[in-house]
Amino acid sequence: MALRNAVLAALLEGEASGYELAKGFDASVANFWMATPQQLYKELERMSADGLITTRLVQQERRPNKRLHTITPAGRAALHAFLAEPAKPTAIRDEMMVKLQGMDSEDAPAVRATVAERIEWSRAKLARYERLRARLMNGRSEQAYLAEAERIGPYLTLLRGIAFEQENIRWGEFAVAAIDRRISAALEPDRAPTADL
Repeated sequence: MALRNAVLAALLEGEASGYELAKGFDASVANFWMATPQQLYKELERMSADGLITTRLVQQERRPNKRLHTITPAGRAALHAFLAEPAKPTAIRDEMMVKLQGMDSEDAPAVRATVAERIEWSRAKLARYERLRARLMNGRSEQAYLAEAERIGPYLTLLRGIAFEQENIRWGEFAVAAIDRRISAALEPDRAPTADL
């Protein structure tokens, strides 16, 4: 999937600056698509040149001028064409999993720290997602939101992000406990240390 498809989907919410899009990516889209602000700004330039978005300059006093982007009919057509294509399965490339795969007793404390750090990162993301969920709901039940909201896609992707981070935490806590047991067993004087985990 190209970054432009994620940007087009984000612009369905309305006109936005590159800064607002970057913040929006971090708050709502980061659970399924990552992009640096530099990547985002470069893609906005290409999309404007391709006629998928229009860009207007807003003069500001005491601040740099702001460029606001809006999806065009051609952008909507490109997004609809993308939506009609079958989705490819996700390919996972996770450096932490490589570390776990290659871990032995000597590496266990460092890899354990990496997993523990990932748990904390997932907890922080989960808290952000739950705050976003509360804002989206705005006091409504989930059933009411799904019946009344103009677009339910952002909520459905948010739910996937919440489930993903909950699973990351559950799995991470299990992995840390397993590594801790192996480290403890290796340190017991009456047991021979394990060569690998």
